[in-house]
Amino acid sequence: MALKISAAQMVADARARIEEIETSDGIAMVNDPNVRIVDLRDPRERARSGFIPGSFHCPRGMLEFWVDPDSPYFKDVFAEDKKFVFHCASGWRSAISVATLQDMGFDAAHLKDGFSGWEKAGGPVEKDAPK
Repeated sequence: MALKISAAQMVADARARIEEIETSDGIAMVNDPNVRIVDLRDPRERARSGFIPGSFHCPRGMLEFWVDPDSPYFKDVFAEDKKFVFHCASGWRSAISVATLQDMGFDAAHLKDGFSGWEKAGGPVEKDAPK
């Protein structure tokens, strides 16, 4: 079955119309009180690899519902007057996610190279204590 549009094309289309944050700029934002970094990765990815200190975890599947103030699943964190920077592992999910949020009227950016680029650049990483 041929798809009308590939996932890679969806990512490219999203990246063409959203704000992308370079890893070095993201690292510089980590302690900025006016920035909220949001981790879209699966909970298992986050547990396995660690996370950006101070980041808020929002599983990708709940994003639109947690951001929408009219949704019964709305999270107050998304009402904060901050710059929102979303990330996933490689930047694909977060690019599509931010394009969707932009379509909803929610202003956001994404970490261009994702968490893998963050780790490669030596960005700070925290891990939860073993259970």
